[in-house]
Amino acid sequence: MPTKIFAAASFALALSACTHGQSDGLPYLGGQDNFGEANRQTMAAQIIDPAPVYTSAIPETHAEHAAQAVERYRTDQVKQPDRVRTSDAGVPESSREPG
Repeated sequence: MPTKIFAAASFALALSACTHGQSDGLPYLGGQDNFGEANRQTMAAQIIDPAPVYTSAIPETHAEHAAQAVERYRTDQVKQPDRVRTSDAGVPESSREPG
């Protein structure tokens, strides 16, 4: 007799795990606004200021400067950027740049 009661109780417990948490029949995910929360948390961890405030609506640009850069690109005379190092750790003394 105790085996039948235990089996019935186990079956009822296992069957209750199949029920849905919402009245619309969908599984409960923590609410409507919880979907995608992991993505938002990851994005927020990678962005310094997710809602920056700028002093001007559009950054200042110079058409002449941009045209010169395009022309240098077309004629394969692109300015090489300065080589910037943040550390000399692990670099032999003989191969360090003067600075």
